[in-house]
Amino acid sequence: MAKEKIGREKKGFVKLLGALLTIGLLSATLMADSTAASRYDNQIQTTAAQKLAAKSQFRDVTASVEDGIVTLTGTVDLYQKKLDAAKLARKIANTQGVRNLITVAGPNVPDTQLEQKLATKLTYVREGYDSTFDFFALGVNDGVVTVEGQDRTGVGRDEALADIANMPGVKDVIDNVSIAPVSRFDDGIRLRTMRAIYSDPVLSRYAMDPARPIRIIVTNGHVTLYGAVDSTMDKTVAGLKAGQISGVFSVENKLEVVKS
Repeated sequence: MAKEKIGREKKGFVKLLGALLTIGLLSATLMADSTAASRYDNQIQTTAAQKLAAKSQFRDVTASVEDGIVTLTGTVDLYQKKLDAAKLARKIANTQGVRNLITVAGPNVPDTQLEQKLATKLTYVREGYDSTFDFFALGVNDGVVTVEGQDRTGVGRDEALADIANMPGVKDVIDNVSIAPVSRFDDGIRLRTMRAIYSDPVLSRYAMDPARPIRIIVTNGHVTLYGAVDSTMDKTVAGLKAGQISGVFSVENKLEVVKS
């Protein structure tokens, strides 16, 4: 019994010693990483200051660096310039990350007015074939723009976000746009639904204005229709046409009836 007790005590001691060694090695590694990052701080900060000073749009922006993390503060007059400043900082050698605390101090535009401007911009910039298969909804609160919706390829989302970022009055952007999963099955449904809707004599007129299509969103065989139509009949017919497409599991008709 005494030997067993001594053996257990030895094993316990070995485990404790191993744990202490592990902690010591981990601490040493973390300290080494921190030292490696911090030794570049002065170099990063000098480079950041030079690059910011070289561009007049960043004349009111300053950078500080700690452990390789660049913190940007100050003001710009456009949200896109806030994004550009962060992009500039990320390209500096040995930068570990960017904390963007820049304030957009441009004009204050009433939320309703800003939302209307953005809605118009997005409607008439996103034209053509692909625009039929994406949909964006906007909300504005104290200059902060939230974008919801879905895009088929990501191109439409990027264009929409660029338009928003360059709009005076936008203070920040929350991007909640999802990208549709890659699917030949869904692509087939998109095409067949578009043809069925736009070949209908009642609905064909909506294809004539490329900025005002009936938006066809497809995810794993489930179809959602967005957009504006002139009558309840048009909305009903569009929903029926979509529901008749082979492979469609369900149709959610979110078309709004708006008298032109």
